[in-house]
Amino acid sequence: MRSLRTSLRTSLRTGSFLAALATGAALLFTAPAAHAADTPLRDLAAAKGKVIGTAVTGSKLTGTYGDLAGAQFNSLTPGNAMKWGSVEPTQGSFNWTEADQIVAFAQAHNQQVRGHTLVWHNQNPGWLTNGTWTAAQLGSLLQNHIATEVGRYKGKITAWDVVNEPFNEDGTYRSDLWYDTLGADYIANALTWAHAADPAAKLYINDYNVEGVDAKSTALYNLVKDLKGRGVPIDGVGLQAHLILGQVPSSLQQNIQRFADLGVDVSITELDVRMALPADSTKLAQQAADYKSVLNACVAVTRCAGVTVWGFTDSDSWVPSTFPGYGAATPYDENYVPKPAYHAIAEALGGTTTPPPTGACTATYSVSSQWNTGFTGQVTIACSGASLSSWKANWTFGAGQQITQAWNATCSQSGTAVTCTNASYNGSVPDGGSVSFGFNGSWSGSNPVPTVTLGRA
Repeated sequence: MRSLRTSLRTSLRTGSFLAALATGAALLFTAPAAHAADTPLRDLAAAKGKVIGTAVTGSKLTGTYGDLAGAQFNSLTPGNAMKWGSVEPTQGSFNWTEADQIVAFAQAHNQQVRGHTLVWHNQNPGWLTNGTWTAAQLGSLLQNHIATEVGRYKGKITAWDVVNEPFNEDGTYRSDLWYDTLGADYIANALTWAHAADPAAKLYINDYNVEGVDAKSTALYNLVKDLKGRGVPIDGVGLQAHLILGQVPSSLQQNIQRFADLGVDVSITELDVRMALPADSTKLAQQAADYKSVLNACVAVTRCAGVTVWGFTDSDSWVPSTFPGYGAATPYDENYVPKPAYHAIAEALGGTTTPPPTGACTATYSVSSQWNTGFTGQVTIACSGASLSSWKANWTFGAGQQITQAWNATCSQSGTAVTCTNASYNGSVPDGGSVSFGFNGSWSGSNPVPTVTLGRA
C-alpha cells in the first residue's frame, strides 16, 4: 500500500495521473444485522466455559453500541469509569455515576463485570499524585480506597485488576508513587485489602507486554509464585495483549500454561490488534488470524478464564489517539459492521459464522482535473450483489487539501476529515447500479489520494 500511494503522489506531480488515479476503498458494507443469525459470541464462549468480554464506555451503552455490547459479550470492563481519578477526583468527593451505570447494564444483561483498576501509576487524581505523603499516610489512603471501591461493588464484581502494570520491560519494578513510597509489598497489601473487602472476587495482577515468555513476564511469574508461597490472596494474572498486526508471540500458549501451572487463572484482559492505516483486505485477514491465534491459545488452556477485547468497535478504540497513524484495532468497524476478526473469534470459540456476502458496495475516489492551486474530484459509489438506501462517504486528506464546493452530495470538512452524505434524490443505490458526486478543492505541494470508507447515512 505504501508503494502504491508513493507512486500515486509521483503521478500527481507529473500530471500523468488523470486516467489512472481512480482508487478508493472497495469495502464491504452491510448493516450490523447481517450477523444477527449467527450464535452470539457470549453463547459460544459460555459453551467453552470461557468469558468473552469487552471494555465499554458507560455513556455509549444505548442504541447499536448498547445492543451489541449486551448481545455479544458476557463480561464488561469499565474502560475508565472505575479508575481512581474517575471515582474520587477530589479527595473525599466521589463520582460513581458511570461505574454504577455499567454495573447496572451488566446486571440487566446477565453479564459479569471485571473491575479495572485499583492500583495504577496512571490516571490518579491530582490531589493524590501531587501530595507529599509518608509511607503510613499513603498506605492508609490506598487501603481506604480499595475498601471503599471494592466494598461498594461487593458481590457485583467477578474479578478485579487489583494491581496494574507494576513492572518495567526488563522485569524490574516500575518506579512510581506506590513502589517508591511503599516498596514492593504494596502489591501484597493491595491484594490482601481487596480480599478483605470482597472475599468472593477473583483478584488479578494485570500488565502489558507479558504475553510471551520474556524478562517481564518472568518477573510477573516469579512475583505470583512468591505471593502464592506467602499465602497472599492472588487468583489470576491478566495479559493485556495490546498487539501489533502480525506480532502475536509464538510462546503465548506456553506462557498461559506456565501461569496456570502455578495454580492461578489467566485472562486476556485488553486485546486489540492495531495496524498502520489505512486498513485493507490483506491487513484485515492478518488481523483475523491474530485474533484467532490469541483465542485458540486461551481455549487450549483450561485455566485461561477468557478474553476481553479493549473496545469492540473502532469508534470506541483508544488506539488512534495513542498511536498516531494506527487504528482499526477491534472486531467491528466504526459503523458496527463485523470485521473478519469477529468471525475469527467466533470460529475459535467453536462457532460457524455466516461468511460475509460476496456482494459489496464500493466507493471509488478519482481526480478528473487539476490546476495550480485547485482540483476537481469525484467519488463513485457502486453496488454489486448488494444495495444501499442511503450512504455516507468518509475520508481523510493527507496533505491539507480543502473542499470548496460540492454537488450531488452534502459535504463537510473538519480539519483533514471529510464526510459526504447523499442528497435527497440519490441515496438509493440498487444492485448493479451506481451514483456519483463531485467537488472542487484546493491543494498545495501534493494531492495524495485518500482511502474512502463507506457507510449508511
